[in-house]
Formats: sequence, C-alpha cells, structure tokens
Amino acid sequence: MSTRVFIDGAVGTTGLEIAERLAGRGEFSLITLEEARRKDDGARAEAINAADVVILCLPDAAARAAVAMIANDTTRVIDASTAHRVAPGWTYGFPEVIGHETVANARFVANPGCYPTGFIALVAPLVRAGLLPADWPYVVHAVSGYSGGGKALIARFEDDTDIAWRGYGLAFGHKHVPEMKAYAGLSVAPLFSPAVVPALRGMVVEVPLSLEALPGVGIGKGEALYDALAASYAGSPIVSVSLGAPAEGEILMRRSTGSWDGLALSVIPSADGTQARLVARLDNLGKGASGAAVQSLNLMAGLPETAGLSL
Repeated sequence: MSTRVFIDGAVGTTGLEIAERLAGRGEFSLITLEEARRKDDGARAEAINAADVVILCLPDAAARAAVAMIANDTTRVIDASTAHRVAPGWTYGFPEVIGHETVANARFVANPGCYPTGFIALVAPLVRAGLLPADWPYVVHAVSGYSGGGKALIARFEDDTDIAWRGYGLAFGHKHVPEMKAYAGLSVAPLFSPAVVPALRGMVVEVPLSLEALPGVGIGKGEALYDALAASYAGSPIVSVSLGAPAEGEILMRRSTGSWDGLALSVIPSADGTQARLVARLDNLGKGASGAAVQSLNLMAGLPETAGLSL
C-alpha cells in the first residue's frame, strides 16, 4: 500500500521540486487539489486529514494554521517553513545530525533551512566532539542562488539583470539564526552574513576559524577537525568530507548547475596551521529544501533515504 502524501503549497518552488522527486514513484500516491480549491480551507483540511504525510511548503503563519487543521492522531507532517524548527514537540529533519531513527519515527518533522544545513553540518559534530567551543562567537559567510527567496526574489533577479550581488540580513536577527544556534549546540548566536548572487540555485556556506585564537583548539588542529567530520559522516551516501583546497585553488558556483541533493563539506587549513576555513557546498533547493524533505519522507515511510534523490 502506497503512502498518501499531500503537498500543501505545491505550486511554490519547494513544492514543485518535491513533486518532481516523487514523480513516478509507486511508493507514494499524491493527493492533489484543483486550482479552484487550492486555497479553500475546507478542501485543504480534508486533504490534510486524508494524508499519511503532509508536506507544508507555506509561509510560517499558514504552516501553523495548517497544522491546526489536523483532526486525527495519525497524519504526519514535514514542515518546510521556519515555523516549527525550534518548536517543542518537533523533530529537526537533519538525519545525519539528529539521527536517522529519530527522523524515521517522528510524527512532526521540521525541515532545516538551507543556510543552517551548511553551518550545522560543519559545526555541530565538532562542538559535540569537544574540538570547537560552544561559547565562541562564530561568523558565517554564505552565498545562495536567488531561487531560495521565492517567487518575488526570483522575479527581481530575472527582471533586473544588473544585480551582481545582494547582501541582506543587515538588521541582524535573521530567522535562520535560532536553529543554527540550537542544533549546532552553541550558547552564543553566530554572526550570520548571507548574500544572494545571480544564479538560480546553489549555495556555499563558510565558517572561517582562527585556530590559534580559539580556546582549547590551537595551531595545527585542522586535520583533527577533518578527521572528526569524516568520522561523523562516514558511510553517508549524501554527505562527503574532504581535506584541503581543491587542486585548482578555487570553489565555484556555476549558473548552469542543475538539481543536486548532496552536501559536500571541506576543511581547508592554512599552511602554518593557524587558521582554517570550513566550507559547505549544497543546492539550496536540494539538501537545502526539497531534497531534505524527500529524504525525511523516505525515512518516515520506511524506505531507503536516497530514493528519488539526485546524488
């Protein structure tokens, strides 16, 4: 018997990409609403309660309202919004960090944010291993394709082709910071500096480290950081870890990059061992959104986590 899935917000970027990953898969049957009923609360409530799993691709307030429509004790939820990422009773949908069984057995799963996915993947295992301090004010530099900003930002970048770089979050307090702090195991919020470039998809997240200044770390610990990350993700079909800079000496985001659901982590120490750069590369619409939701859905349905993913 197939798992019945309803994507609430199926016409948005994330919803469309989730549907693409589920297309042709007999393990799932999609509950769909006609265009005229897509925003009808009664029709949505009926679909939500008929589904085994509901995937919410909605603004935060609408996601909370959708959860309130559940009138049974069986419908499970994957919420792609920010609404429930640090909410009590919700499981953070990052199996490699939280635990595969934890996600598989959860009823309410909050999909991680795209930027936090890179940051948490890099920092959480190192804090957990005692190699990085939990009370350090980490800085996060990150750049993303414009598709992560939804239809309005997509239209802005495609209409105004003169935009070369867009830095934002300048008022601080970005909505991703609470989950970055919580799931990296930090007692101090990181300083988050996000930006968008004129590429549809793709993301690079970097955490620069002064090893000689970090308490309890010290010079020459770059390889130890790599070893800990490699051990944490050993055997993962989704997350890879490398040591050192690429042979060509650069990391590129290309406008032509297609859909990808993997996550590539790098530890790049300086030659003198005093500094290191932790770098994560991912698709903001893949492991940063739709791919992560499908990975959690696979686990919740008792299927291989990589089914339907592009790796």
